[in-house]
Order: sequence, then C-alpha cells, then structure tokens
Amino acid sequence: MQRLVELAQYTSIAFTERLAQAGIAPSIGSVADAYDNALAESTIGLFKTELIKLRGPWKTFSDAEFATAEWIDWYNHHRLHGALDHITPVEYETAHHHHNHAAEPLSA
Repeated sequence: MQRLVELAQYTSIAFTERLAQAGIAPSIGSVADAYDNALAESTIGLFKTELIKLRGPWKTFSDAEFATAEWIDWYNHHRLHGALDHITPVEYETAHHHHNHAAEPLSA
C-alpha cells in the first residue's frame, strides 16, 4: 500500500507567514516545494569541522553532549561571523530586535 504524503510535510503555511513577518525571504521554493536547508547544512558542517573532527572521539554520550553544548554557547556568544559584520549571533539578534521592536508599544 502506498502512503500518501501530506503537503504540510513540504510547505508550512505558518512557517511561510512567520518568515514574511520577520522580513525573511525563503532561499528557494514555491508552493508545494521544500525550502532550501542550506543554512542548516552549513551550520552542521561547521559543527563537524570545528568540534567533531577536532575534539572527538568521546568516551561517553554525555561527553559528546557536554561538548556540543559548549560549542553551541561559543558559536552563539563568542564566535565572530563575517556575514554578521563580524559580531556574534547574539549581538546581531539583540541589535535586530532593538531596531525592529524599540518603537512598539507594550501590550497589557
């Protein structure tokens, strides 16, 4: 028996709307096409290069989990990114939210 695939598995209307609200254009795609996951693949590649290949192998799963958490913290709070004008992702996100939400009234 052939299993039918739901279109929601490929295109999420909510995801598309959220991208639009944030002013983000999908990298590729049209109705019923999957969006490009190049950003995720790029980050996974960095993770493998900067952590897995350099510091592994680990003796336990917990060792790998702890190393991953450390790498994510470093990546977000200390690693300077050329695509972000040589600041960290946290600094970039903070500036983005400050710039885009500073004039918004607080809701009750």
